[in-house]
Amino acid sequence: MNKDTEIDMKDVELNEVDPEKQPMTGVGQAAGGEKNGSVKQKVPEDEVTFTGLSKEELMKVAGTPGWVRTRWVLLVLFWLGWIGMLAGAIVIIVQAPRCKPIPEMNWWNEGPMYQIPDAEAFAEGIAGVEAKLDNINQLKVKGLILGPLHTVQPNEPNTLHLENIDPTKGSQEALVAVLEKAHKKGISVVLDLTPNYAGVNPWFYADNNDIVALALEKVTAAAKYWLDLGVDGIKISDLSLASTADDWSKLHAAFQSNSTEDTKKRVLMGVVENITAAEVSELVNTTGVDLILSDLLSGNKEGVKYIEAMNTLNVQQRSVGWGLGATKNNQLSKEAVTTGLKRLYQLLLFTMPGTPVFTYGDEIGLEAGQDSQSPKMVWDIEKEPTEGAAVNETTEAERKERVDLRKWFISLSDLRGKERSLLHGDYYPLYSSASSLSFLRLWDQSDRYITAVNWGSAPETLTLKLAPTEGVELSETATVVLSTDEELKVDATVNLDEISLKAGQAVLLKFPYTG
Repeated sequence: MNKDTEIDMKDVELNEVDPEKQPMTGVGQAAGGEKNGSVKQKVPEDEVTFTGLSKEELMKVAGTPGWVRTRWVLLVLFWLGWIGMLAGAIVIIVQAPRCKPIPEMNWWNEGPMYQIPDAEAFAEGIAGVEAKLDNINQLKVKGLILGPLHTVQPNEPNTLHLENIDPTKGSQEALVAVLEKAHKKGISVVLDLTPNYAGVNPWFYADNNDIVALALEKVTAAAKYWLDLGVDGIKISDLSLASTADDWSKLHAAFQSNSTEDTKKRVLMGVVENITAAEVSELVNTTGVDLILSDLLSGNKEGVKYIEAMNTLNVQQRSVGWGLGATKNNQLSKEAVTTGLKRLYQLLLFTMPGTPVFTYGDEIGLEAGQDSQSPKMVWDIEKEPTEGAAVNETTEAERKERVDLRKWFISLSDLRGKERSLLHGDYYPLYSSASSLSFLRLWDQSDRYITAVNWGSAPETLTLKLAPTEGVELSETATVVLSTDEELKVDATVNLDEISLKAGQAVLLKFPYTG
């Protein structure tokens, strides 16, 4: 080999040196070359990639006895597991306690009714009622009872115009505005069409059948008119008298024709006074009225009689309204003079089996008017005195008392709307005396509630006991939900054998369903 050939071979060897072994330089490469510090890695050309078994190979393996047995074992295990889970689910469903079907409820069963017999005293007329609907809605009421609003001169049947609104109270346009806004808030509106509301007798002359019949005829015509306009119901006083008229069925028929499956049910509400619970029950059964408001809680307040009335009307609770002074459109304060008693009767009304009916101002303990005059509603009670301004201590204490009472009212209203036991639960008497009582409300698997009140002037110990035939058991202890008695703190646990209450105090207890 000559010298030139040896030089060429050395050049070739130098060019074939592995690039990784070539030194790096600090000067950039020529165009098209690699950048400083770059590293090239040679990929072996003989690297093998996994392709898996072919279809033919898989079919050969799948048909072997071992794989066939394995597939059958897995298939059997799958179906055994599936059948086992299905059987377990069926056992759980069969053994689980059945839920009690919810009874048929109407809107007037779902919350309290709120009466505004004098729109002028409440908010300076019907237009003012619309402006106060936000405030009313905070009370969680389900029904608003307005009026009477129509024109009539006391004891003058010929002046009765039930389709005309007294101009001093507002206008039809203002009433329509109330209806529209109330409906948006989920509040229904009932119109009081008691004919002779400012006179001696609601139907002018009780001993004159012709005049009663004429007034009832006008009420029937007006009911159709106002129901077509969007009113959700009609209220009349002295149902005992009106329902004996020959044309009573026509008024009832007007409501049936106005209510369809596609529309909200309209309520025909009647007021009765000075009759027994048994007579109220008979009116529910015979008149076709949807809701009867009685005065069974007014007058002679005896726990034994209260319990007897609830015992009688319990099965008809969705057609019964309870109030204290409400039948006369009076405030609760006319019969419950102290703050403690106002709280007590609010608690009682919200937890009794039936619909609680209040008159405006009951939520703040508004004092009843004198000589049949409606009291002026008090607003802006949450507004505290301006800092630095002179404050009347008595006035400020009264304001705070009203604020607290309103909060108490709202908490009770909210609780009744949420708890099935209070909303439509069964009722069981536990105790009664001349000035106290206690009862149990329960529904299916929901929490159970016990109301215990003592409106007497002395402390009393209530011994709670269920009748042996009831088939219901009391828990040994219960938790305090709401209380007016300072010794029974909220969330405290009390023994249910006996409950001691101070004079004029009330407590609401609950205990869970245990199966």
